[in-house]
Amino acid sequence: MKLLVPVDGSLASFNAVKKSIEIAKLYHFSIKMITVVESTSLSRHNRNERLWRQVDGSIIAGTTRTRGDEELTSELRENAQSLLESITKELDFEGIEVETEVLEGEAYQAILDEAEKGGFDLLVMGNRGFSKIKRFFVGSVTQRVISEAKCPVLVIHTDSEE
Repeated sequence: MKLLVPVDGSLASFNAVKKSIEIAKLYHFSIKMITVVESTSLSRHNRNERLWRQVDGSIIAGTTRTRGDEELTSELRENAQSLLESITKELDFEGIEVETEVLEGEAYQAILDEAEKGGFDLLVMGNRGFSKIKRFFVGSVTQRVISEAKCPVLVIHTDSEE
């Protein structure tokens, strides 16, 4: 049996990973942790960097350079991979087959696509994302996944304890 666990760095998603470990150890499931680099993230990041230069000991504004999509995507993917690696190092996955992957796209759609493509038996995810603004919408990604997933979804709250 296979668990899919989307993570975004929030406490809720971290708690979801902890719960998935508990389930996997109890029922001998494998775990695949994913994180999604959202395509809309690129438009939210400032693509212009101000280059400063120093003249006669004084710092003055220089030219502006535009960061390309490839550079931003690469940086976001590296950060996402670091997140997955830090979780696998911090928690005890002993005896569990674990796989990690960074996906690109709109978060809810990437999660649903991976769940279906991979034939997962259960999705375990946090009830709300990292952003405080998203908390107002009670986990818009989670809500969409719940309503459209073809497999069961276990939602773990931010304040859940083991």
